[in-house]
Amino acid sequence: MTTAPAAGMEVVEGVLAGRPREIGRALSAVERPGGAEEILRPLYARTGRARVVGITGPPGAGKSTLVQRLAQAYRRRGDSVAIVAVDPSSPFTGGAILGDRIRMSEIFTDPGVFIRSMATRGALGGLSRATGDAIDVLDAAGFGVVLVETVGVGQDEVEIVRSAETTVVVLVPGLGDDIQAIKAGILEIGDVFVINKADREGADRAAAEIVMMLDFTPDRAWRPPVVRTVAPRGEGISETIDAIDSHGAFLRATPEGEERRARRVRGRLLDLLQERFRRAIEDGAARPEGLEEAVTRVVERREDPYAAAARLSGRLLRA
Repeated sequence: MTTAPAAGMEVVEGVLAGRPREIGRALSAVERPGGAEEILRPLYARTGRARVVGITGPPGAGKSTLVQRLAQAYRRRGDSVAIVAVDPSSPFTGGAILGDRIRMSEIFTDPGVFIRSMATRGALGGLSRATGDAIDVLDAAGFGVVLVETVGVGQDEVEIVRSAETTVVVLVPGLGDDIQAIKAGILEIGDVFVINKADREGADRAAAEIVMMLDFTPDRAWRPPVVRTVAPRGEGISETIDAIDSHGAFLRATPEGEERRARRVRGRLLDLLQERFRRAIEDGAARPEGLEEAVTRVVERREDPYAAAARLSGRLLRA
């Protein structure tokens, strides 16, 4: 196992033992840029066991209630559950502002459930920059199921596929143009589609439109099921879990599972490289003639931004 300083190893040992206090400390660390490598590196070998399910969809779809009911159903099956609820960032503190511990009060006191709100901090895709790291922490801590609920920001939600094994797209009837979700690209990333609030007028139409669009993509190896739920009453929850389980079995039985894992790892490595490269530039690793001088040259039109970027990157790569 990769070694880490004493404080970091205390947190690592606590995470592996499943202690909530150390899990919380580790999650706080991953939200700080560059603040958790000493924790994450030794934990990585203990990851890969949790079932990671993304819950996404437009605002007002009832995702939080659905997540709560799913968590309760998983608990009845004997699974421990971690919930990562990615919230909009406060414009003043950068912290999460929706208070998922209040919204999910029915399961907050369950010792087999761990809930964490994470701020997007301006990250695109409806996910916090640290979501992947948080999933690793919770996976290493031994949670059997990790549910990731995204902000609900429309077309940017497609980033969830870079973190989850199975993506559940939640839609509801009566939000206006049902086909808008298709335009936003959400339907392209769904492994399971849930029509929530299915007791409302228009549920049949919403389900039919999803089925119609899926019919236009017959080459997909996995045919996403469409499930109807009324989350506050618990209706359709067992069917939703069955659909998620079926997709998990499909991933295990076909090359698609390994291909998805490789895509997730590739994307994560590229993100880390981009972050390190940018930090090196901003910290002045490319001096002399660093970032600020390049900014001045471009502002004064003595150099174009493409040439400046090529010069900075070339100098850094040769360092």
